[in-house]
Amino acid sequence: MVVYYQIAGKQIGSHYLAMGVLGALFGGVKLATSGGGQPKQAAPPIKAESKDEEVFIQYVFDLDR
Repeated sequence: MVVYYQIAGKQIGSHYLAMGVLGALFGGVKLATSGGGQPKQAAPPIKAESKDEEVFIQYVFDLDR
């Protein structure tokens, strides 16, 4: 059973309205969750005298983010 609605002077079936709403919903979710962000900038090289110092600097640097 189809109900027709008068929209902009035309009769549109309820099934077309439902498909349009679902299409807009899923299309919006797809666009919102798709990637495409800016790539991460490379960090400047770490000039440490030992491996432990480099690990510590990297640990502190990651805490700031």
